[in-house]
Amino acid sequence: MSPFDDLMAFARETAALQQVAGRLSWDQETVMPRGAAAQRAEEMAAMEAVLHARATDPRVADWLAAIDPAALDAAGRAQLRLIRRRHERMKRVPARLAAEIARVTSLGQGIWAEAREADDPGAFLPTLAEILRLKREEAAALAATGGELYDALLDDYEPGATGAGLAAMFAALRPRLVALRAAILGSGRNVPVLAARFPAEAQLRLARELATAFGYDWQTGRLDLAVHPFSSGSGTDCRITTRVCETDPFSCIYSTIHEVGHAAYEQGVDRAFLLTPLGAGVSMGVHESQSRIAENQLGRSAAFTGWLFGRLREVFGDFGLADAGTFYAVVNRVTPGYIRTEADEVHYNLHILMRFDLERALIAGDLGTGDLEAAWNDRFLADFGVAVDRPRHGFLQDVHWSVGLFGYFPTYTLGNVYAGCLHAALRADLPDLDDQLARGDARPAMAWLRERVQRHGGLYQPAETIARATGSAPGPGPLLDYLEAKFGALYGL
Repeated sequence: MSPFDDLMAFARETAALQQVAGRLSWDQETVMPRGAAAQRAEEMAAMEAVLHARATDPRVADWLAAIDPAALDAAGRAQLRLIRRRHERMKRVPARLAAEIARVTSLGQGIWAEAREADDPGAFLPTLAEILRLKREEAAALAATGGELYDALLDDYEPGATGAGLAAMFAALRPRLVALRAAILGSGRNVPVLAARFPAEAQLRLARELATAFGYDWQTGRLDLAVHPFSSGSGTDCRITTRVCETDPFSCIYSTIHEVGHAAYEQGVDRAFLLTPLGAGVSMGVHESQSRIAENQLGRSAAFTGWLFGRLREVFGDFGLADAGTFYAVVNRVTPGYIRTEADEVHYNLHILMRFDLERALIAGDLGTGDLEAAWNDRFLADFGVAVDRPRHGFLQDVHWSVGLFGYFPTYTLGNVYAGCLHAALRADLPDLDDQLARGDARPAMAWLRERVQRHGGLYQPAETIARATGSAPGPGPLLDYLEAKFGALYGL
């Protein structure tokens, strides 16, 4: 075999092992017995040690040196780019450190979940301090050639992005978001809230129906329950989770649609790339664009909620709302709530901007874990005008820091920006989109996303992926225009 064939065979084995490690994480958050946490942490550390050894194997450098990129097609050159990037990054991180991060964050997820349930920050803060120490050590190793520590971690989720660049984008977003929020809250329009019970089993049956409506392939996917909804896996084995609250069906509905957006991306990648570096989403920002456009621009549209209103009445009977127009307003009600995952489209990015600033300060050493809760509460009051009432509604609400995902949060807003660009292009290409959504069928829109974005996997750089799909470089303008038009009409602005 040629050096390229040898390298790709090795890369496929590595990708298969990464999927096994991912399945351990899925199991931990869905069905693993609580008493297995310590053992699972050791298993995760052992898997990370194996993966680190493969990523830094000297043969990888030898194969890369022996391959002539000019002799490869575009996909082959992209495979080399991603393999070289991972090899060079992982070489900077000691094997001991990689395994210890895997072990501590595996334990950290369970400790966080219990602390959140008990509203007990003190039970989680020592673990968070240890995770932060390890992640700062990792960032220092990755940033050995210079640059902000935070950038080194961000690069894992959005290659090429920098903290400074994102801060500039977010600074451009904030004024129009804040102005829109103020106009809505000052409009005097009162939107009702749901006051009914929606049985859990019926919600889960509806969740499966919604996943199908958004193109989820049940031959290669499944749906389970978890404390914090997530998507994992790729190719022919994708897993999504949701959660159920019997007084709030929107939590289940929109968590499911959001995670289907992620899974659809993984299921939509060209199968020729299966178990290779190209065989997954190119970045978390692009990944979030797929979940956010499904959840918001499609799932919360007037056309789709009109269908959903009728379907909910069929499943649950009369739940106190008179018509589809009122239901649309309720689905899109703007209120400064505590919980990011349940936030309306106007407030959502303010949640992310806050987390971005806080975690960037944590990594820089400007904020200590002992001061995190107060910093969170002060910022939340300033941004949302509401005082945090309990830790589980504050800094304990998100799983990300407990599993070491520093640098992940800003990709949610970047995904919203990308989704705004994709939505504008989608509308231009599918003039009958609302007719399809009004029938409860989002599959044509998801097929458009599969063709324009998903099938390429990691073939192109993140921003290039969006530019190729839309015909122009991504920017925040389309997202802000969409938000102002939608909520301006809803609130009579």
